[in-house]
Amino acid sequence: MDVGLVIAVILALGFAATNGIHDASNAIATLVATRAATPFQAILLASFFNLLGPFLVGAAVADTIAGTVTVPADEAIRVIGSGLAAAVGWNLITWKFGLPSSSSHALVGGLVGAALVEGGVNAVQWGGLDGLHPVGVFGVLIALAISPVRGALAALLVIRLIRLLAHRATRRWKAVTSGGQWVTSSALAFSHGANDSQKSVGVIAALLLAGGQTDSLQTPGWVIPACSIALTIGTALGGWRIIKTVGRRIYRIKSADGIASQSASAGVIFGASLAGAPTSTTQVVASSVIGVGGGRRRWRHVQWATVQAMGLAWVVTLPASALLAAVTFGVVQWLT
Repeated sequence: MDVGLVIAVILALGFAATNGIHDASNAIATLVATRAATPFQAILLASFFNLLGPFLVGAAVADTIAGTVTVPADEAIRVIGSGLAAAVGWNLITWKFGLPSSSSHALVGGLVGAALVEGGVNAVQWGGLDGLHPVGVFGVLIALAISPVRGALAALLVIRLIRLLAHRATRRWKAVTSGGQWVTSSALAFSHGANDSQKSVGVIAALLLAGGQTDSLQTPGWVIPACSIALTIGTALGGWRIIKTVGRRIYRIKSADGIASQSASAGVIFGASLAGAPTSTTQVVASSVIGVGGGRRRWRHVQWATVQAMGLAWVVTLPASALLAAVTFGVVQWLT
């Protein structure tokens, strides 16, 4: 196997790990913030269900990601490797500052930035929507833009339903909601693993095809377990900085709020996985927390300064990762 291909595959697994640090922390943020579980318990829970997700859901998201750029086979490894390096770098930068940035935006931005330098606008599959199925870059961006809105609206509806079912928070009700969070956190971690692990799977599939290791985008048997394990390692390393931002600095949530946020997010992400639509767990969970605040009619209690900082990070992520990838690809071209 070519050295460049090996490095690019390692970068893809590194992206899965940073994705786990970044996005999986959001799957357990509300569980920890409401003290339904300790950080250690929550990370173990998320790690286990993240590991299961990719094995039990199809590869529709992987196919979508693999079809975002079209470059010559002899340049594909350098293009994809540069995009991955930029995405990993951006993930680490935003993690360092505790910003819940989108790993999905970073990956798409990285791939597009490197592809544009290599072959111009024709190297990018711009696409759109084919029915409900996203195609190309625009399709991915549409899916990423819609999912937070769905998360917020779903959480708003769920918390209102919960309030109708429980007018008073008795001790027994608190015990039920605390236990319920374990269930909804598990579902969210499973959905996250099903969606996010596929992004690395799709990238590795494209790399192996470009490197002549396979004849199609069908991946060898080791790829899904490797990506799943890398994602799980990232989850186990934890993203405590981001847990604090999502679980405590957007809106002070209670147990019932955690159930509403997690169940809404899990439903949105799982549905997107079945449709082949990449989503950002970070954006969906953060938006669902805002939706919970709205569902309780406590908009003034939402920390809008935190929301603004997160929104800025989301907007900046795609162009920043694209620029990083463009520079990285230029350097790689010059060196090789």
